[in-house]
Amino acid sequence: MSIRTNILLRVYLAFGLIVLFAAAVMVQLCRVQFLQGKKWAAMQDSLSIRYVNVEAARGNIFAEDGSMLATSVPEYELRMDMVDGAIAEDKVFYAKVDSLGMKLAAYFGDKSARDYSRYLRNGRRDNSRYLLIKRKVSFQDLKQIKKFPIFNLGKYGGGLIVLQKNKRILPYRSLAARTIGYKNENVQNGVGLEGAYASFINGESGKRLMQRIVGNVWKPVNDDYEIAPKEGADIISTLDVNFQDVAQNALEKQLIKSDADHGAVVLMEVATGEIRAVANFTKVAPGEYKEKFNYAIAGNQDPGSTFKLASYMALLEDHKVDTNTMVNTGYYKIPGHTIKDSHGSIGVVTVKRAFEESSNAAVAFLINNAYHNNQSQFTDHLYDWKLNEKLGLEIPGEAQPVIKNPNNRSWNKNMTLPQMAYGYEMQLTPLKMLSFYNAVANNG
Repeated sequence: MSIRTNILLRVYLAFGLIVLFAAAVMVQLCRVQFLQGKKWAAMQDSLSIRYVNVEAARGNIFAEDGSMLATSVPEYELRMDMVDGAIAEDKVFYAKVDSLGMKLAAYFGDKSARDYSRYLRNGRRDNSRYLLIKRKVSFQDLKQIKKFPIFNLGKYGGGLIVLQKNKRILPYRSLAARTIGYKNENVQNGVGLEGAYASFINGESGKRLMQRIVGNVWKPVNDDYEIAPKEGADIISTLDVNFQDVAQNALEKQLIKSDADHGAVVLMEVATGEIRAVANFTKVAPGEYKEKFNYAIAGNQDPGSTFKLASYMALLEDHKVDTNTMVNTGYYKIPGHTIKDSHGSIGVVTVKRAFEESSNAAVAFLINNAYHNNQSQFTDHLYDWKLNEKLGLEIPGEAQPVIKNPNNRSWNKNMTLPQMAYGYEMQLTPLKMLSFYNAVANNG
C-alpha cells in the first residue's frame, strides 16, 4: 500500500469517528430535549424555586379579667431589588436615589444621607436583587417608608421587598413571664402557657414561593403569599394581674430580706382550684432575682412542715389520736438522730396545739409510736391520697412526686417514718402540696 493511500485511509477513519461522535452527541441532545426535557426542567426548578413556610401570628394570651398578657406584633425586614420594575431605567433610579437616601437618613438617623446614597448606588452597580435596607421595622414605620421616593412608585415599581416576621411581646413585661412562657426556634417544646396550648395558639403556617438568585440568596417571587397563614386562637388564663403583681413583689421582697437562693408563691382560689397568681424567682446576683425556673410545678423538694397536715390526717383517720391527746414537744430521740423543734419546747400540749405550733418532735413521736409496727399503714394513706402521682397539669414540666414506702431500698425502719412525719425523705412540688391543702379546705 502506498504512503498516499495509507494517509487517506487514516484521514477517512478519523473523519468517520468524528462524524459518529457528532451524531451521538446530537442523538443525546435530542433525547435530553424531547424525551427527558420535563424531568430536567423540573429538577432545575426544584433547585432554584421552592416553597417556604410562613409563620402565622400566634394567638393572644389574656388574664382572667381580659388584660392582655402576651400578643404578637408584625415586624418587618426591608430589602430592595435594585433593577426591578420602574427603576430598571437608570434615568428613573438616579433621579431619585439621593432623595431616598436623605429620607432614610432623616427617618432612621443611623447613617448620613451621603452614606445611604452611596450604599444604594453600590447596590445598583452590583445589580443586587436583594439589598438589605433595614431590619426590625414596625408597621407604622413601614407605612411611612412606603411614601419615600422610589418606594412610592408602587407595588411592582420601586423594588421594595417586604418580609414580615412576628414578634412576641409581653405588655406587662416580667409579670408572670415564666408562667406565660415562650416558644422559639431554639426550643423544641414551648414553655408555660405558650407550650401547653401551642396547638391552639400557633395557628396554621402559610406558604411563600422563593427563588434562588446570585449569591445563593432566596428572594420572594411574588409580593403576596401563595397560601396565607391563619392566625392562632386566643386563650384566657385564670391569672389575675393584680394578684400576680402583689405576689411577685411580696416574694421578691422576702427573698432579698432572707438572702435566699430561690422561692416560689402560688395563689389558688379555694372554690375552683384556679390559679390566680404564680411567681418563681432565682437569685442571679446579690439582691437581684429573676424568673429562670418554674419551682411551683417542677421544683421537687422536701415539703417540710407543710406536710404535717397529712400526718395528722392519717392519725385522726385511724383513730390513733384525737385533738385533745397530750404530747410532749421540744425534742424526740430516735436511733442515730434527735428531732428538735426550732422554736424550742412548749411543754406537754394537746395535739391541736402541737399542730398549731408546728412541733416537729410531737408529730414525729406520734407517727412513729402509732405506725412503727405497721409502717405501710401510714404510707398507704399517702398513696390513697395520690400524693405519689402527678397532678396531670397541661403546662409541661411537672415533676414526678417521690413518696417512699417500706418496700423501697432506701427505707430505714428506725428513721424514715419519723422523718417523713414532718416532711422529709420525700419530694413534692409546691403546687402539689397546695392542691392537697385546697382539697382539705374544700372538705375533701
